[in-house]
Amino acid sequence: MQKMLLRVICVCVLLIILTAGLWPFHAPRNDVSWLSQGNGLRFGKHGSILSANPFAANELRADKACSLEIWLEPNLSNSRGTVLAFYWPASKVVSFSLRQWRDGLVLERQSHGHATEASIYVADVFRGPSPVVFAISSGEAGAAIYVDGTLVRNFPDFKLTSRDLSGELVVGNGPLTTYNWSGQIKGLAVYDRGLLPAEVSQDHANWTAAGTIDGPPDPAERESMVARFRFDEGKGNVVHNQVDTSTNLLIPERFFVLHEEFLELPWDEFRPGWHYWKNVAINVVGFIPLGFFFQAYFSAVGKIKRATRLTIALGFLVSLTIEVLQAFLPTRDSGVTDLITNTFGTALGATLCVWSIKHNWFAKSGLPSVHPLDKY
Repeated sequence: MQKMLLRVICVCVLLIILTAGLWPFHAPRNDVSWLSQGNGLRFGKHGSILSANPFAANELRADKACSLEIWLEPNLSNSRGTVLAFYWPASKVVSFSLRQWRDGLVLERQSHGHATEASIYVADVFRGPSPVVFAISSGEAGAAIYVDGTLVRNFPDFKLTSRDLSGELVVGNGPLTTYNWSGQIKGLAVYDRGLLPAEVSQDHANWTAAGTIDGPPDPAERESMVARFRFDEGKGNVVHNQVDTSTNLLIPERFFVLHEEFLELPWDEFRPGWHYWKNVAINVVGFIPLGFFFQAYFSAVGKIKRATRLTIALGFLVSLTIEVLQAFLPTRDSGVTDLITNTFGTALGATLCVWSIKHNWFAKSGLPSVHPLDKY
């Protein structure tokens, strides 16, 4: 009867862990909607859009200057997530990403693989509940950062080219892992040349004066413009690029990660901050019950040798199963870090159980008493 109770507890613990690790078992609806007042898209907890085709760099200007303007408002001024990213699936390179981190924005570029080639942080971009026009103009002299048409800082060592602003464009989430951003985007433009301060200031006025830039770009603008999205459709699943319709933005029905990582390596998963370490703690603590109760059950059976090793191996296999399946779920991340922390949590639980058996805790609680320590 007591062994049966342990068996039931083990099954319940295993089911709870599998449910917590794999919920919601499917891709949720894409939480992207048109604003009811004014132009723009609202991105919810699980929302993302992508370009119909990759943006191609102008070969004559691929290694030259470039600029990007985006009119956005986060749901929380102290939040995090990937606002947009340019990604090349063939080489798995995120050539450029723009991420919110607390009240600022992180700009990051890669060259090959997953190594970050350059990264900068611009603080105090979001100071209140209002939209912000953020712009970067980059060339040989480095990057100039503008907020609401005003130059806030120069970064001489951070240089982007139009090649960096090419590839598949993903907005609202990371292309390789779930790092989604919540908020509103009301305008977006990309140029394959640097913008002058006066041009940035004028663009800010154009974006915000009447709620949007009116009309298509004139021929002079179009020559150096890669994309301009006014987000003025108000309905449907397409955001039109006024410069090149082949790179319109599509709003899929279901939330997605463009190219989900499979067992991402720990150094690629690492994100500084409390959220990362909270997840580490949750993954350790969450597997302690599995280690504790399966160690107790295997020890109580009486015919299993090296119960501790078997328990830890079971925890590893359960975690591996979850991580493999999570690679097919866009709301979850498949990573080696969780595999390590889950196995460590299992080992802690098994160790706690051994300690409890040595101190006769099981006998005092009415559960089966296990004595032979060579089974551990």
